[in-house]
Amino acid sequence: MAGTFDQGDPGGPSRYLPIAEHGVVGDLRTVALVGTDGTVDWYCCPRFDSPSVFASILDADRGGCFELAAAVPARTKQFYFPDTNVLITRFFTEDGVGEIQDFMPVSDHAGDGREADRHRLIRRVVCVRGSIPFRARVAPRFGYGAQPHEVTERGGVVLFSSDDLSLALTATVPVACDERDAVAEFTLKEGRSEVFALDRVGADVEPRGCPHAEADAEFAATVGFWRRWLAASRYRGRWREMVHRSALTLKLLTYAPTGAIVAAPTTSLPEQIGGERNWDYRYLWVRDAAFCVYALLRLGFTDEAAAFMDFLTRRVCRDAGGPSGPLQIMYGIDGRTDLPERVLGHLEGHRGSAPVRVGNAAVGQLQLDIYGALIDSVYLYDKWGQPISSGHWDDVCSLVDWVCEHWDQPDEGVWETRGGRKNFLYSRLMCWVAIERAMRMSRRRGLPADIQRWRDTRDTIYRKLMRRGWSDTRGAFVQHQDGDVLDAAVLMMPLVKFISPTDPKWLSTLDALTADLVSDSLVYRYDPRASPDGLRGEEGTFSICSFWYVEALVRAGRVEEARLAFEKMLTYANHLGLYAEEISRNGEQQGNFPQAFTHLSLISAAFNLDRALG
Repeated sequence: MAGTFDQGDPGGPSRYLPIAEHGVVGDLRTVALVGTDGTVDWYCCPRFDSPSVFASILDADRGGCFELAAAVPARTKQFYFPDTNVLITRFFTEDGVGEIQDFMPVSDHAGDGREADRHRLIRRVVCVRGSIPFRARVAPRFGYGAQPHEVTERGGVVLFSSDDLSLALTATVPVACDERDAVAEFTLKEGRSEVFALDRVGADVEPRGCPHAEADAEFAATVGFWRRWLAASRYRGRWREMVHRSALTLKLLTYAPTGAIVAAPTTSLPEQIGGERNWDYRYLWVRDAAFCVYALLRLGFTDEAAAFMDFLTRRVCRDAGGPSGPLQIMYGIDGRTDLPERVLGHLEGHRGSAPVRVGNAAVGQLQLDIYGALIDSVYLYDKWGQPISSGHWDDVCSLVDWVCEHWDQPDEGVWETRGGRKNFLYSRLMCWVAIERAMRMSRRRGLPADIQRWRDTRDTIYRKLMRRGWSDTRGAFVQHQDGDVLDAAVLMMPLVKFISPTDPKWLSTLDALTADLVSDSLVYRYDPRASPDGLRGEEGTFSICSFWYVEALVRAGRVEEARLAFEKMLTYANHLGLYAEEISRNGEQQGNFPQAFTHLSLISAAFNLDRALG
């Protein structure tokens, strides 16, 4: 899969590449976003949630970047080395063809040894045909562009030093430095290559060059790592390329030391250009990660599921003293619970879309649906992975007992609205899931549980949703109790087996959602004008909902309609098969990128559509 980009005037009116004009590479601790123009314009080091080093995607002037490109007019095409997260950006000029190979080495045992702390970003430049002049500019701006740094050059190593972080640049071409940046200009002839390597250095990691032979070895090792990992996939369906790209992306969003899976590796990429719906997604959301476990288990990746289970087990607070119960809705990738939100006023935001936020104030919200998402993933892991331990079962019981006590209170809901708590149908639906899946585990394995209490609560939730979650006026299940607002989250009702996918009430709901929230197969999650969420502006269609819609159509027996909707949705991916959170009215990707939620729902939709097609 490849896309082309015609390099325009870098000083022209548009200083920002569209969000979709990026690929991503990483080392299971952090990632770098590489534009189709060859620029690394987002990179946090040493972790996903560290302050940025390169952030020109959020401020073209102050953010910092690592430019590397042909020094003459060129068209570009970007693609992944097959079955890997090694990214190739190819330049087509009048006099030749060249390419940049971007990758971050990662070992089979990520987390072992000092080399894992190097976080090496390797950029190998190759001339494939003819002769091409290249230029490079390495312009780090530490601490989200707010922290000063010094530049020193010694023995062929350029050292960028700030108070909190030092990076070493080595290259196989001469590099010139000024007070803040490093630049290089060189010409490559056919068959020749040059290497740039950017390393985190410190007390335990010394600067080290990356000569040609080492770059070759690191390239081969990185390709080998990703291909060995992907070989475990059991998916053999019709959309193998897209499913495997989604799986590779989910793996890339995993923080190896703890097993945490980030919702996205970026912050504040806007849901609407010029709007305020800009959030920091570089944390583990219990809901997102639990759904990721479901998607990876479907494909046969049990190790990632096991690591996530271990992460969550250490987070369960049985005394339930917090405002959201035994679990928070999100955690830092190291398990920390405090994620204070602040605005970086010195950054203008992507294409002027301020504010730029770091941290996330939603951490203190009550979102009851997380308990259903988590326990459903535990149920699936127990079924498809390994039987859960007695300790895990005790945790499940404490969570379900808490749900039985608290399911009927208003919360902020799955969409994290900032317009006040409501009695959201989806939250109660997933409380039903939490109890029902725990009952299944208890029955199948003979595990002890307060089954009578669980059954009574489960049935009470069911009856209340059927009675007060249904609107005779709309002929549909609605967003919140006794209301008339539609919400795409109810698409999960047949997917979690709460209701038959051919039940007349559900089919009526599906028709109502299609009429109100579906735009040529793309699905809006709700109408903020009809259901104010505390924020100004509009948003695009929500891509996970579009894939949920495909699954709902499949289960309702409308398989050909589902296939068309799925195929249409695939055309909105970027040139590499990657998705952000939303799609705008003009078809552009919007929101943080790449988005785990979207890719996990793609995997699930492909799996179930394949099965229906036979």
